[in-house]
Amino acid sequence: MKLIRFGSEGQEKPGLQLEDKRIDVSAFGEDFNEKFFETNGLERLVEWLKTNAENCPTIDDAVRLGSPIGRPSKLVCVGLNYAQHAAEAGMKVPSEPVLFFKSTTAIVGPNDNVIIPKNSEKTDWEVELAIVIGKKASYVALEDADDYIAGYVLHNDVSERAFQIEKEGQWCKGKGCDTFAPLGPFMATKDEVKDPNNLKLWLEVNGERLQDSSTSDFIFNVQHVVSYISQFMTLLPGDVISTGTPFGVGLGFNPQRYLKPGDVMRLGIDGLGVQEQTAVAYK
Repeated sequence: MKLIRFGSEGQEKPGLQLEDKRIDVSAFGEDFNEKFFETNGLERLVEWLKTNAENCPTIDDAVRLGSPIGRPSKLVCVGLNYAQHAAEAGMKVPSEPVLFFKSTTAIVGPNDNVIIPKNSEKTDWEVELAIVIGKKASYVALEDADDYIAGYVLHNDVSERAFQIEKEGQWCKGKGCDTFAPLGPFMATKDEVKDPNNLKLWLEVNGERLQDSSTSDFIFNVQHVVSYISQFMTLLPGDVISTGTPFGVGLGFNPQRYLKPGDVMRLGIDGLGVQEQTAVAYK
């Protein structure tokens, strides 16, 4: 299945992306949030659809998409998880995953505007594969990690490099600004993704392809990061783990390149759809 949430910001309803249309599953009576995943919501939704799918209204393509996951308890990110990206950032390849958090208030829909923050100097782009956790996970063994994954979603880990690196070097300041975590257009359940460790991912700015790589270049793969993070914190159903970005970010260019008002980012991952955001100035 491909889960979507649609409607105006803060008023999103649950739906599904089918091959040829989107359908409204509001009559199921649940949002796609922690409680949904915790109570075997995916399995229950499949059963419900067997007798109710034909009665579900179609969603017009013009309707806004929100994040396919209702606000999770946390959004955990892995930094420097592609060797070439570590090199362009001038940092050594880590021996263990580098972890940081993005604020959940940064989460927006896949095509919402990205706001360049007040006093921003260096707002950057980062296409990433993100994992959605399906059940409570603590001290997960590597060989069991797949059992804790509900699915996958496309994420643009928008970053303000001056806030992140130059202003006392605190990553959370450069990662958690409003609109800095577009998710979607849908969450694909794990059965929809044959091999998350071998997916093409790309990003364009104003039509120019700047990131073009594959998750096969991971330093730490999907199963490793789920198991690793669970050694340090409990992951709850619906939590999101973003797995890092490949080379081609603005920080890595010489001279460096950053977003300006009016710039358009377009990005995608095989099997996980495409996002498009316009950068706008803070007002």
